Amino acid sequence: MDYLALLHDEFAAFQACLDGDLTAPVEHCGDWTLRDLTIHLGQGNLWAATAITDLRGDYQPEPPPEDLAEWFEGTARTLEKALERDPAAEAWTFAPPRTVAFWRRRRCLETVVHRWDAEHALGRAGVLGPQLCADGIAEVIEVFVPRMIKRGLAAEPQAAVRFTATDVGASWVLGPGEPVATLTGTAQELMLALWNRRPLPWETVTGDEAAARAALTGPLVP
Repeated sequence: MDYLALLHDEFAAFQACLDGDLTAPVEHCGDWTLRDLTIHLGQGNLWAATAITDLRGDYQPEPPPEDLAEWFEGTARTLEKALERDPAAEAWTFAPPRTVAFWRRRRCLETVVHRWDAEHALGRAGVLGPQLCADGIAEVIEVFVPRMIKRGLAAEPQAAVRFTATDVGASWVLGPGEPVATLTGTAQELMLALWNRRPLPWETVTGDEAAARAALTGPLVP
C-alpha cells in the first residue's frame, strides 16, 4: 500500500474541509469543534515528524496561528517530508515496528478517520477507500487492542469475534480461540465502528451474539 500517496490525498481531503465552519461540533470527539480537530491533527503531524527526525516522542506543541488552514498545510508538508525517509529507518514509536514505516501507516490511518470526522461535522458524505479501511481494521486488532490491554485500559477478550468486510473479501479475528460469532459489513462500516464512530453492526451477527457482545464490551481504542 502506497501510504505516502494515500496520506497526501487524505490531507488534501481534510484541507478541503477547512473552508467550512470551524466552529462546527465534531460529534465523536467530545466537545471538540472542527477547529479543535484541526489543531489535534496538525499537532499530531508535528509530533510524528519529530519522532522520525529527532527519535523522540516528547514533542511540545505550540499554539497555532489564526490562519489555521495555512498552518495545517504546513504541518502536513513537514510530516510528508519526514516520511520520505527509508521506511526501514529507525524512529521513535509507541508500538513496534520502531521504524518510519510505523508512522507512514499510523498517520495515514489517523488522518482518514479524522477526515471522516471533519466531513461528518460539515454534513458531507465521507466515502473512504475500502483497502485503507481494511488496513485500519487490522491496525485496531494488531496495535491498539494489545496496547489498551498492556496499559490496563481494557481487559483481555474472553472470546474471539470475527469481522468480515464484504467489499474487500477479508476477515480478521479479535480474541482467543475459534470465533464465537461473526460481524459483517463494509470495510468502512467496520473500521468506523471499531473507532467508535458508528455502532457495531449487530444486525448482521451470526453465531453467539451474547458471547460476542461480552467480548466487545471494553474500549478497543483510546
